[in-house]
Amino acid sequence: MLAKRIIPCLDVDNGKVKKGINFVNLIDVGDPVAIAAAYEKQGADELVFLDITATNEQRHTMRDVVSAVSKEVFMPLTVGGGISSVADMRALLQAGADKISLNSAAVANPKLISQGAQTFGNQCIVVAIDIKTDLKTGEKIVYTHGGQQRTDLEALSWAKKAVALGAGELLVTSMDHDGTKKGFDVEFYQKLTELVKVPVIASGGAGTKKDFADVFLKSNVTGALAASVFHFGTLKIDEVKEYLSQKGVNVR
Repeated sequence: MLAKRIIPCLDVDNGKVKKGINFVNLIDVGDPVAIAAAYEKQGADELVFLDITATNEQRHTMRDVVSAVSKEVFMPLTVGGGISSVADMRALLQAGADKISLNSAAVANPKLISQGAQTFGNQCIVVAIDIKTDLKTGEKIVYTHGGQQRTDLEALSWAKKAVALGAGELLVTSMDHDGTKKGFDVEFYQKLTELVKVPVIASGGAGTKKDFADVFLKSNVTGALAASVFHFGTLKIDEVKEYLSQKGVNVR
């Protein structure tokens, strides 16, 4: 069985790490290079770096920040935001990224998933999916552009298609749970991990060590991502791992 991964996320805007609730009301957290270095010391298994305004501002992900972070840490680095071509992917991989995260661009141009997978290998391509519950139907709907634009895609269907196109991993964020610290959307991750056979990272809602244990013990996700609980010192990564180990979860 694969060891479960604890993954902090750096949402970066104009060179600063930000964090909000339900994707809005962002506040400054600090310097991404310093924060990344601190997480590596705590035992983070991977780091996700998302340039959260690149798509809306129609610009490329900041290569200089990616390069600075990659020089500071040795754990795998997944980078996303403003990536719309194989050339963009190549530039970020050359800057030090280990994996590329596609979200809005993948929805707009699904062939980009296949192009990336064929060029760099499936293991390099992570499809990030931001989902929100439709209050009328109860369906999980895919949103793009930093959670600002609703699509007509149902989340499980899109996840299945993304994997068929070549995604080697899925990073799925519940916008309903994001920043609330009320726990992960375990029920959805149960359904998703039964449907697809690639690694799935759960994101959105971590508030306690028990929340991490619940999502690992009740679904087949291979990673759990969090931001605010780590950024503001509510939880330490090494403490979360120790707790998970006590609960019988295989961690690195």
